[in-house]
Amino acid sequence: MLPDFSFEEAAIARGHRAVAGVDEVGRGPLCGPVTAAAVILDPAALPAGLNDSKKLSERRRLALYEEILATAVVSVAHASVEEIDRLNILHASMLAMRRAVEGLSVRADHLLIDGNRIPDGLEASAEAVVKGDARALSIAAASVVAKTVRDRIMVDLAQQHPGYGWERNAGYGTKQHLAALEKLGLTPHHRRSFKPIHNILYQG
Repeated sequence: MLPDFSFEEAAIARGHRAVAGVDEVGRGPLCGPVTAAAVILDPAALPAGLNDSKKLSERRRLALYEEILATAVVSVAHASVEEIDRLNILHASMLAMRRAVEGLSVRADHLLIDGNRIPDGLEASAEAVVKGDARALSIAAASVVAKTVRDRIMVDLAQQHPGYGWERNAGYGTKQHLAALEKLGLTPHHRRSFKPIHNILYQG
């Protein structure tokens, strides 16, 4: 099943003019921010081959990322490690999504939110779309943008903190990452509220 433009077309048929897809990446990693994107696609310039970012090769994802930036209205936002630890990862993800929506240069009047929850405080109407990145093109576009941006952040952080493999694992708790935590300890970018990190902090 490939995502299509039917959710957006239904909203446009109801009178909405600017429909944005919203997605976030980075809930699961042990470190780094959670990153969200909001994308308003141009119905006359839909990128071909757009799909859930997890189903695309890195090369295809990067090509689509450039095409999305060239043809769509795009906003990217984050919630920091400190905010993740203070609010919890779910609420931090909602905060990043709301920030992405608020950062759009064109105000969206309807939002398609990936998942089963809608962030608080949105000024536009919104609907939650479960598995939205595989169903709605604008959410798929948001997933491509958010993943590309966050992966680049983790590559940059990997250069500052070598040994954890963030350039490959994007901060997820791989065997290499966990082994490096035991050997090298924590960085300021690790999420203290996540169990593996919490356990290292408070062992013994």
